[in-house]
Amino acid sequence: MAKEMSRRWWLGVVAGLAVVLGIIFAVNAASPGPTTAAPTERDSTAPAPTPGQTTTAPGQTTTAPGQTTTVPSQPPSPSSVPSPPPVPSPVQEAQRTLATLTPEQRVGQVLMVGSPVSGPDAATLAALNEDHVGNVFLKGRSYAGTDVVAGVVASLQAQVSAPGTAGVRQFIATDQEGGMVQIMNGPGFSDIPAAVVQGALDPGQLRADAKLWGNELAHAGVNVNFAPSLDTVPGADFAPANAPIGHFGREYGYTPADVSAHGVAFAQGMADAGVAPAVKHFPGLGRVSANTDTTSGVTDGITVRNGPFIAPFRDAVRAGVRWMMISNASYPSIDPGEIAPFSSIIMRGMVRDDLGFTGIIVSDDICDAVQLSFAAPSDRAADFIAAGGTMALCTNQNILPQLSQGILARQAADQAFAAVVDAAALKVLEVKAESGLLSAG
Repeated sequence: MAKEMSRRWWLGVVAGLAVVLGIIFAVNAASPGPTTAAPTERDSTAPAPTPGQTTTAPGQTTTAPGQTTTVPSQPPSPSSVPSPPPVPSPVQEAQRTLATLTPEQRVGQVLMVGSPVSGPDAATLAALNEDHVGNVFLKGRSYAGTDVVAGVVASLQAQVSAPGTAGVRQFIATDQEGGMVQIMNGPGFSDIPAAVVQGALDPGQLRADAKLWGNELAHAGVNVNFAPSLDTVPGADFAPANAPIGHFGREYGYTPADVSAHGVAFAQGMADAGVAPAVKHFPGLGRVSANTDTTSGVTDGITVRNGPFIAPFRDAVRAGVRWMMISNASYPSIDPGEIAPFSSIIMRGMVRDDLGFTGIIVSDDICDAVQLSFAAPSDRAADFIAAGGTMALCTNQNILPQLSQGILARQAADQAFAAVVDAAALKVLEVKAESGLLSAG
């Protein structure tokens, strides 16, 4: 009996201890406190969790008081992120645009019409809207300042339309060399010294000055400057007899090296300002005695294909210029059969092949220049394009329709010539794409 009572006593003690231990376990389980899941290898250096939070491995749910946050188990796959559309190159953009142009609009891209700097007249407006001309040269003289010229440019830009140029915007050019050749003057425009004075400056200073002058043009909406003149006059004594260049102090010096150093600096300064320089007048007017604007039969019998006077133009091409203007003179030692604007030897052989130039070859004025009076206006632009030119400049807006009709007529009759026109239009559009004139804006 005593043994039975002892056994029951011990069973009660054991049961009591079990109850006590169960209570202690329940109390500990209900007490608040951090519980941290075992860190993965990536999380081994993570800071300790803040009291009151529960941190779990990636892919689990983390619960803070009153909040539930799901942590992604891994970053999004790169393939799930959409890539931006590829940006077309200038050539691709030009090709796409060319495909949308009518034959008339393609011809309009290879022409540049003159417009008074004071504002377009009826003939200029007709050229832009009826002949689809896509480029403008501001001519004459203005002393009204940058804001007024900007208004004139805005009135020209307002002519851009789907029927006119398929929305392709214009190159707006002018002559802003300095000295006696400065079309735009007045408030906001500097008094630019003549090139012969510019040639005495340090090239670095000249580049900085030209950037300032280019900024003034850009403020007025001009995006092409028919400058600098890279014509080498062979000496100060000859300069007064050199009617187109030396007589007006348009030379940067009397050696190709001086002309190159300063002319290229001027071109680079313009480009720094976002204005395209057009170097001129290839292969040079520094050795002639008459002016092609006012005289016929102007001839340079000195310049040869690989002669020293070509060097400034070569250096300009190496510096990246995208415009080159062709002289209207005759160069019998290079091409005895054709004057420069009708010479494939000069434009294809020298400019394209010898110099490696890939930009726009623009003519000097072929409408009012007396040098070209032997040729019918309807043939001039067509002959220039056929010989390898890119854009024909006509400063006389009243004559321009004859140039346009002449190209169109030959284009319709000659498929090979039509392909040459298309190539020239494509080149213009390519340089416009580089200049942001094909994109929306």
